[in-house]
Amino acid sequence: MSTLGSRDSAGAATGSTRPDTPLPLPLRLYRSARVAVHVAEGLMTTAFVFPWVGVPKKQALIRRWCRLLLHMLKVEARIHGLPAGGLPGNVLIVANHISWLDIFVLNTVQPSRFIAKSELRRWPVAGRLIAGCGTLFIERERRHDTLKVNRHAAEALARGDVIAIFPEGTTTDGREVLPFHGSLLQPIVDAGGHVQPIAIRYRKATGEHNDAPAYIGETSFLQSYWRVTAERMLVVELHVARLLPAREGRRRELARAAEAAIRTALASPAGGREPGTRGDPQA
Repeated sequence: MSTLGSRDSAGAATGSTRPDTPLPLPLRLYRSARVAVHVAEGLMTTAFVFPWVGVPKKQALIRRWCRLLLHMLKVEARIHGLPAGGLPGNVLIVANHISWLDIFVLNTVQPSRFIAKSELRRWPVAGRLIAGCGTLFIERERRHDTLKVNRHAAEALARGDVIAIFPEGTTTDGREVLPFHGSLLQPIVDAGGHVQPIAIRYRKATGEHNDAPAYIGETSFLQSYWRVTAERMLVVELHVARLLPAREGRRRELARAAEAAIRTALASPAGGREPGTRGDPQA
């Protein structure tokens, strides 16, 4: 667990430095070099290991890789409300969307197949990485493509997979939650499973809201990533709300219920871990 007063990954003492002081350039470059090697290892794993192993092994490798990534970037995950046995299968995770980090943070809770906008596939390096993990890409402007992806997602859910979506359709700075689009919730209705709302928010080590991870507006991926490397410590809180059954629900009603659950969780003050919840041992 990352704590103030410890040494960072480059071995530099941080106890005498204010936690909101940007990391010096040499340490940011060192951190980035470690991440680059880690990403290369991830690409090789998806290309040469994933085709030969089963789903449980893939999930274990994804969880471990994401935890190590967060550790390298000094991101500490604080998870509230996660059942001791983890999440069941045939579950659609819905979360508010702030950053490219969200995908890796959620994978430390439950490795999932994501439904993402098609342009993410064209991201340099990162696009190949998330594609190799089984992401379903969708052209949202094409209704036929949406129907096809929803059908594939429903089949995967019915087999017991866990899929994750960001139903706002875009990112925010984390201070608000945009209305949820219900169209991507149709697969869980068809599969007769459950919706799992998870609220995400980023904070500084001192507790204030942190804008560094926000990936919004005209900000490029590299600009957003470079801001994250400047953080001595990032705290990400995940609030796991109660499961919502989808068997009898309609997608718009489910979307509204999930949105309300996430808004309620984000309105609560920050705090320590609740009894009976799990934290991320790596982040």
